[in-house]
Amino acid sequence: MDCSLVRTLVQRYCAGEENWVDSRTIYVGHKEPPPGAEAYIPQRYPDNRIVSSKYTFWNFIPKNLFEQFRRIANFYFLIIFLVQLIIDTPTSPVTSGLPLFFVITVTAIKQGYEDWLRHKADNAMNQCPVHFIQHGKLVRKQSRKLRVGDIVMVKEDETFPCDLIFLSSSHGDGTCHVTTASLDGESSHKTHYAVQDTKGFHTEEDIDGLHATIECEQPQPDLYKPLGSENLLLRGATLKNTEKIFGVAIYTGMETKMALNYQSKSQKRSAVEKSMNVFLIVYLCILISKALINTVLKYVWQSEPFRDEPWYNQKTESERQRNLFLRAFTDFLAFMVLFNYIIPVSMYVTVEMQKFLGSYFITWDEEMFDEEMGEGPLVNTSDLNEELGQVEYIFTDKTGTLTENNMEFKECCIEGHVYVPHVICNGQVLPGAAGIDMIDSSPGVSGREREELFFRALCLCHTIQVKDDDDVDGPRKSPDSGKSCVYISSSPDEVALVEGVQRLGFTYLRLKDNYMEILNRDNDIERFELLEILSFDSVRRRMSVIVRSATGEIYLFCKGADSSIFPRVIEGKVDQIRSRVERNAVEGLRTLCVAYKRLIQEEYEGICRLLQAAKVALQDREKKLAEAYEQIEKDLILLGATAVEDRLQEKAADTIEALQKAGIKVWVLTGDKMETAAATCYACKLFRRNTQLLELTTKKIEEQSLHDVLFELSKTVLRYSGSLTRDNLSGLSTDMQDYGLIIDGAALSLIMKPREDGSSSNYRELFLEICRNCSAVLCCRMAPLQKAQIVKLIKFSKEHPITLAIGDGANDVSMILEAHVGIGVIGKEGRQAARNSDYAIPKFKHLKKMLLVHGHFYYIRISELVQYFFYKNVCFIFPQFLYQFFCGFSQQTLYDTAYLTLYNISFTSLPILLYSLMEQHVSIDTLKRDPSLYRDIAKNALLRWRVFIYWTFLGVFDALVFFFGAYFLFENTTVTSNGQIMTTNTHMMFGNWTFGTLVFTVMVFTVTLKLALDTHYWTWINHFVIWGSLLFYIVFSLLWGGIIWPFLSYQRMYYVFIQMLSSGPAWLAIILLITVSLLPDVLKKVLCKQLWPSATERVQSTRTQSQDHLSEVSYLASLHSPSLLAAHPGSCSKQVTVPCPESKECSVLPPIAGVSNNHCQPSWRPCSHGPCGETAGEQITSLSL
Repeated sequence: MDCSLVRTLVQRYCAGEENWVDSRTIYVGHKEPPPGAEAYIPQRYPDNRIVSSKYTFWNFIPKNLFEQFRRIANFYFLIIFLVQLIIDTPTSPVTSGLPLFFVITVTAIKQGYEDWLRHKADNAMNQCPVHFIQHGKLVRKQSRKLRVGDIVMVKEDETFPCDLIFLSSSHGDGTCHVTTASLDGESSHKTHYAVQDTKGFHTEEDIDGLHATIECEQPQPDLYKPLGSENLLLRGATLKNTEKIFGVAIYTGMETKMALNYQSKSQKRSAVEKSMNVFLIVYLCILISKALINTVLKYVWQSEPFRDEPWYNQKTESERQRNLFLRAFTDFLAFMVLFNYIIPVSMYVTVEMQKFLGSYFITWDEEMFDEEMGEGPLVNTSDLNEELGQVEYIFTDKTGTLTENNMEFKECCIEGHVYVPHVICNGQVLPGAAGIDMIDSSPGVSGREREELFFRALCLCHTIQVKDDDDVDGPRKSPDSGKSCVYISSSPDEVALVEGVQRLGFTYLRLKDNYMEILNRDNDIERFELLEILSFDSVRRRMSVIVRSATGEIYLFCKGADSSIFPRVIEGKVDQIRSRVERNAVEGLRTLCVAYKRLIQEEYEGICRLLQAAKVALQDREKKLAEAYEQIEKDLILLGATAVEDRLQEKAADTIEALQKAGIKVWVLTGDKMETAAATCYACKLFRRNTQLLELTTKKIEEQSLHDVLFELSKTVLRYSGSLTRDNLSGLSTDMQDYGLIIDGAALSLIMKPREDGSSSNYRELFLEICRNCSAVLCCRMAPLQKAQIVKLIKFSKEHPITLAIGDGANDVSMILEAHVGIGVIGKEGRQAARNSDYAIPKFKHLKKMLLVHGHFYYIRISELVQYFFYKNVCFIFPQFLYQFFCGFSQQTLYDTAYLTLYNISFTSLPILLYSLMEQHVSIDTLKRDPSLYRDIAKNALLRWRVFIYWTFLGVFDALVFFFGAYFLFENTTVTSNGQIMTTNTHMMFGNWTFGTLVFTVMVFTVTLKLALDTHYWTWINHFVIWGSLLFYIVFSLLWGGIIWPFLSYQRMYYVFIQMLSSGPAWLAIILLITVSLLPDVLKKVLCKQLWPSATERVQSTRTQSQDHLSEVSYLASLHSPSLLAAHPGSCSKQVTVPCPESKECSVLPPIAGVSNNHCQPSWRPCSHGPCGETAGEQITSLSL
């Protein structure tokens, strides 16, 4: 047979970029063309293997090392390590090499394990069985052996192994149903159609006898154009409600559209990480400065000959001949090596471990688990945990995020008459099987015809599939209890409309053999032949069907948004329907308008030719189809409108209110019409009753120019600019005017559009200024790209605020990827938003705890971790710097090599890691109850320069105390008879290593106890790690210096630690120096808490006082114990019960000894007198005890 049409159809449905002429020719079933037909050039295509892994067995080590050494800190320590190997440095290469090896190894193991999991998933996918057609028989092979041109059979509930052209199915009409949840997140069923010339091939023999050639474009990653194609089945999609289909492979392996969309998301970096890198540069400059100062002072010191060459260290002739600059450079490098520990390489691995382990606290949170969905929160990246505590702007979708995306049909309006499925009349619910006319009970004969035509339009104008089996993905049962049919659609609105009109008497039954069947009010089945479907798209915002009735009449039924239908209507009661639509929109209902027109045969044939010409066009196919739809969908007759309710999600209003109290601005970005979206904003408390709404919409701009509208709004919001501090108050103040801004997509396009002079910044800045002074902003009629533009506009404004975007659908992915933090809601619109997000939550209400609790804790913990690491390294290396002034700048180390190596790895690493995982400076309940505490950490408050400088100077002060405290202890020394040096005032053995060990011991105890003082939340784990790390240091030092280790060529620390601890004054010095070191930080904390307390510190104080208060009440209650009062019958023992305002009873004990114990804070009502004659308010002046 001649299958040239197959080629044409494939060309038209696989066309992507219009101007791309490169194509591929595929021979179905690998059957070559007959000789002489055309030149045959065999092409090579990849096999069907999917590779999502990053490494192979052979390239893992070099590739992973290359990637790790791209990090500045790792590369820096590598250079230091190499310098130690090449030149004579004061420290062993082990001191730099071992920590670097530890960091590199831990990271490599983590990345290798993750890649092994990817390899495992790839192998499972590549080895799954696939059924091929080969020589007229079914052959089962592994998926990786599939080749372009192979004919494949796919059964129900199987996923398509590659991109296929749909040839035929088990359905006689050549249709199949698929879900594309793994591709675009849409979990609904979509209908695809086989190629017309091959849909009759139902057996393996028929398919094997097919001779056809396919010509299509080369692979490209655009998912959305092909997703509208009815002949193309994409890899990753799943076959549903169809027994089997046959298809031919056109794209395989890494050329499939799913694989081409594996592209990684752009790397997001948190504000903490950026601050960390800046601080690292500062410390690098300090390191270079130290090395330069010591190098210069060394040569100043050695300017006198006897200092340059002391008698015990004469230079060789070659050393004297060396170039001065080369010697100075070598010394500079040696000092760099000596002081390099000020750069904390282990901080990076500790931060990574903290983020990775800390992310489990979100996934383990039982309060964020949704029982109904059986879903909990997901963490797709742990790199942004602390960013959750820094959010200043939230951009949220409306449908499915703030609302449930669970549509319920509320009413329909037909030519001014309103029909409600269930109406409450005189307190009784009336079943609306025949419809209830709320305005006029007698619409008339013509009205009755229009009414039935409207119901037929709703029954026919949709893409719903009907499943007779109850066991189906996403079941939607018919409300008619007598039937068990299930409606499945790509849109929940469509299901709600069909179910609603069923309650009004018209039931959609099925689509069979291209005929749509409906059951009317008289229980008669009507059949309509489906001629054409003009599919819905977000640009047209409408869809149409062309059907032929049993009497031969041809109808075009169209439904869509009011803004899309009204301009195309030439007849009908437009004003009445428009007013009803506007009223429903104000109430927050989703509205659609329905229209129709009759077509004569000639008109229909003209439409067919127009559509066919557009469909087979190779160039500008989408544009020509849009133009064809515009010509067809005009001169309509308006029938009526529908209203569907999408309920607000549970606790959505409470969540938004809490976020606003936390100082976060909330913007709603939606594609809905303005009135519907505004009603939702009022319902969820984004807008309040006293909020003055400002409009920046197309309608407003038509009346005035954009320039005038913007300046007018600017004057309005800035009128009280002296008292407005919206960023802090978030519109919650009651003593000033509250503003809310509403902007639509068209107005935004004008603002973003460059002006004639080539600049658009003026309008943008003015728009941003207006937004900053509004408590809330609603952006309606937004396209997905415009949502991302809004986020980007705020993200790169001059304040550079931290932004968060949250949504549940594929249309929210662009803004989720654009924002600093992207959160996907695991909703009914599929998983694409959840998969592309940084975090995923089951419901919008969980955002409150994620930010106000988890985000708050994450930021507090990692901020302390970063500052503490820099602090303890200043404490560690500054004494080494001071020591050079006392050893002639000879690059002598103060600490032993083991101490240098293990300080950051073992002695001080675990306490800060545990602190950064478990610290809670206030309780979880307090953070949820008082959202304003979130403002204490806003704008990176704990990593500002003031805080960083304080920690640095605290480290310098502590280092001065360590060094000079130990120095003055060893100030006077004498030489004993056996040649040993002993201090005269403490009689302790004196030496370089004893001095360094004493400094090191004081330092380890001080930095660990400093962390203990900062800890508010103590558990047995904290106690075990903090005191255990100190114990480990002592045990290690005793073993390191108390045993002769055979693998060491020399042991300079032998017996040093034991000898030091044998001296009583050394113990006193250690305790005294630790106390002096910690004293300034303790004083600073006490003074700041008393004089300038933060909100968090006030809450901590209140909590402490309330605990003391409870202790006092317990004590007073014990005084009134029956045994005590029995011993003193003269005292009053009556307990007065006072009703509290919250309908609870507070037990108030009568005041004792002049002390009021009226601890219930609400005001009290007068209480009855007790038997002793006193009231609850009276004071007892004496008590016999």
